[in-house]
Amino acid sequence: MNLEYLSGFGNEFASEALPGALPVGQNSPQKAPYGLYTELFSGTAFTMARSEARRTWLYRIQPSANHPAFAKLERQLAGGPLGAVTPNRLRWNPLDFPSEPTDFIDGLVGMVANAVSEKPSGISIYHYRANRSMDRVFFNADGELLLVPEQGRLRIATELGVLDVEPLEIVVLPRGLKFRVELLDAQARGYVAENHGAPLRLPDLGPIGSNGLANPRDFLSPVAHYEDLKQPTTLVQKFLGELWACELDHSPLNVVAWHGNNVPYKYDLRRFNTIGTVSFDHPDPSIFTVLTSPTSTHGLANLDFVIFPPRWMVAENTFRPPWFHRNLMNEYMGLIQGAYDAKAEGFLPGGASLHSCMSAHGPDGETCTKAINVDLAPHKIDNTMAFMFETSQVLRPTQFALQCPQLQPSYDACWASLPATFNPNRR
Repeated sequence: MNLEYLSGFGNEFASEALPGALPVGQNSPQKAPYGLYTELFSGTAFTMARSEARRTWLYRIQPSANHPAFAKLERQLAGGPLGAVTPNRLRWNPLDFPSEPTDFIDGLVGMVANAVSEKPSGISIYHYRANRSMDRVFFNADGELLLVPEQGRLRIATELGVLDVEPLEIVVLPRGLKFRVELLDAQARGYVAENHGAPLRLPDLGPIGSNGLANPRDFLSPVAHYEDLKQPTTLVQKFLGELWACELDHSPLNVVAWHGNNVPYKYDLRRFNTIGTVSFDHPDPSIFTVLTSPTSTHGLANLDFVIFPPRWMVAENTFRPPWFHRNLMNEYMGLIQGAYDAKAEGFLPGGASLHSCMSAHGPDGETCTKAINVDLAPHKIDNTMAFMFETSQVLRPTQFALQCPQLQPSYDACWASLPATFNPNRR
């Protein structure tokens, strides 16, 4: 099913696993079809503008209210509390895969954040590593989740249906949606952005016009699929940064039909319609925005998800890589495959870097020297996919991120080889 609602939030979508399971003309009839229970899944406040409202009506075998008390789990998310404030540029090698059996929840490692979980804005960023499927179900009360796989295919069974996702695809899971992550390969690794602010949506195109970047028709949501299982199931929730759990006597993934616009969806990054220059100057990285979470200040994002995909570089007399710059925004970059065109070495698939507000950065010495001297023929950057979680609030690394062996101690050295070439006697 296409997720066209990303460009128009008033749009409605519907799916049913059994014919006639969706009531006609009334959301909550006295007697729902098949003896189902009606439940409203709200992703925004009731009084939001119609264009901003996110909600889905669910018709399920058991209502979500049918659960015992939650108890705090002894094992909490890895990563620890936030560490000391630092303005320094940071870069990490890929985190190792776990040696013990580890599912998606236990494999989450907090890396950076700019807000505590109870704040209605900001983001938290995790890396995940797993080598076994979940046999429990999870939901996150703290924010919307954006998953970016780097290795290993995932099958994500949700209340609204099943999504298969692989590296070079992403999946977005609404705040509060129940889901289970199953591994389709021996192990999996990737990145997770937890969005505490306004839900993600497509950016406005402005002068670009009505086409380009990520096209609405390429976003896919699942068809209804339910589990009518009478067996013990552990339900885990993340609430204000802590993990809590209770035991159910049934699967909570028991929605038989649904309609609305508060739904999970996936997108293939290979379908992104890249727009670049054909004259001169490298455009701002905002030209590569896939999804955005806005703030109350127009044009200032709580979270931008930006990619740097394969693309043709066609321009005259211009420096081709991303230029040196200092930025109001805070950039957390990752790499899914290949090499990033601004770094000759040291930035690996599964790794990450952090450039904070007004932190000077750009191409390393080797890349810069090559770009200044290269023959400016049309050139294709291929076999690559880097991305960036960009946010207007400063990201603080966790204690784990500041102390782990994957933190590169000499990241600054990649710019130290830049020669001083200034000569006042030569234009």
